[in-house]
Amino acid sequence: MKQVIRTALIIIWLFGIATAGFCVDTQSAHALDEKQRLDFTLAVPQQAAAVSYLGLGGLERFSLGQIQAKVVIIEVFSMYCPICQREASDVNALYELIVSDPSLNEAVKLIGIGAGNSEFEVEFFKDKYDIPFPLFSDSDFSLHKQIGEVRTPHFFGLVIDDKQSFTVFYSQSGEVGDPRAFLDNLLKQSGVM
Repeated sequence: MKQVIRTALIIIWLFGIATAGFCVDTQSAHALDEKQRLDFTLAVPQQAAAVSYLGLGGLERFSLGQIQAKVVIIEVFSMYCPICQREASDVNALYELIVSDPSLNEAVKLIGIGAGNSEFEVEFFKDKYDIPFPLFSDSDFSLHKQIGEVRTPHFFGLVIDDKQSFTVFYSQSGEVGDPRAFLDNLLKQSGVM
């Protein structure tokens, strides 16, 4: 069993070396037009806590418009991205700032999309870095292509409109920096908080 795990980790590590150029730590990555819609669906998480956090129930798939929030922050990450790995504690701190504030806890939700990452890779990243918010696999890069093939990490801020559809109001490649300043800036730009 140890040999199988060791072999799997070596394969993952080698793949990471091959895809290390996928990461970026500058804000020069291609970004979406702020008016563009993100119309895609994701599989409802298996974990009851994640379903509750997102306000979903009785569904197999959901669109971003079905998340019970005014603002949704999406982190596009890759488990092979060293910046994403280094940044994980700051993104976790961002999540804690949101859930610990009664005025934000229900209004702002944070999710992650693992660009090119399988379910196994997403779970590995989640476990290794103690990620408390829902992460989703995009193993075939289909979502990644739809959102503009941004480099990782990349953050989108989405605000819900009156048609239960989300509009991109914020797009940033690279690190969030100070989680409090990042959150304050994002909320100000959303125009709803």
